[in-house]
Amino acid sequence: MLPSNITSTHPATFLLVGIPGLEHLHVWISIPFCYAYTLALLGNCTLLFIIWADAALHEPMYLFLAMLATIDLVLASTTLPKMLAIFWFRDREISFFACLVQMFFLHSFSIMESAVLLAMAFDRYVAICKPLRYTTVLTRSLITKIGMAVVVRAVTLMTPLPFLLRHFHYCRGPVIAHCYCEHMAVMRLACGDTSFNNIYGIAVAMFIVVLDLLFVILSYVFILQAVLQLASQQARYKAFGTCVSHIGAILSTYTPVVISSVMHRVACRAAPHVHILFAIFYLLFPPMINPIIYGVKTK
Repeated sequence: MLPSNITSTHPATFLLVGIPGLEHLHVWISIPFCYAYTLALLGNCTLLFIIWADAALHEPMYLFLAMLATIDLVLASTTLPKMLAIFWFRDREISFFACLVQMFFLHSFSIMESAVLLAMAFDRYVAICKPLRYTTVLTRSLITKIGMAVVVRAVTLMTPLPFLLRHFHYCRGPVIAHCYCEHMAVMRLACGDTSFNNIYGIAVAMFIVVLDLLFVILSYVFILQAVLQLASQQARYKAFGTCVSHIGAILSTYTPVVISSVMHRVACRAAPHVHILFAIFYLLFPPMINPIIYGVKTK
């Protein structure tokens, strides 16, 4: 940690480059991004309105779906408006504290999304493996506690990062080679010993992805066992059919994460814009596709 007399030497503003190497194509690249963002807004707002308006949908599965839709809205809205401003108006400036806020919301709500998918897996496990206890286990009180735990876990894990970043001296300039503020992009501009931040960021990411995904897989192992024990094939299809939308949401969320992780290791020498495009895809794809997945499955 640097001495306190230089803790305030951060720049007043950062400059977001956008997509390095593809600046001349920003306007064209913005078209599919704007389309995806519009779909995400319309789809998730529609889901929230339908769930709110129809009392029959005030059930655990749909309440978790409402949480997921809210998180997707915040995730997309945290980055896309500023990104489109960069592409359309070359508005690249972002204040230091606005950058930290964007980073905090981005990473916090990504953690929340993973937790809600885990909660939805628990919901499917209880519905299929313990159907007679479904209403007594998944009460409104438990759902509220799960929602609070989702928020508290994410906020607790992410709160240290902005405070740690404030105490660095940014001697490598104010230019962030990215479309938005994310932890590693900001860390690359800092001087001094950043090893703790790097280790903490990687540890949190691995802890969240591995732990949540492990429990999701474990839930589906029990679900699969319960489904295979059903007498008729029609009953098996019907039981497992209730999980199709959730499996689709899991794939839409974790597949881009895996692809991006593999790209960073297999194609580490690829042009920066390749990794940035994958990062944007990871942010935009789940909010855009999740309402479609659940909308097709649920009338």
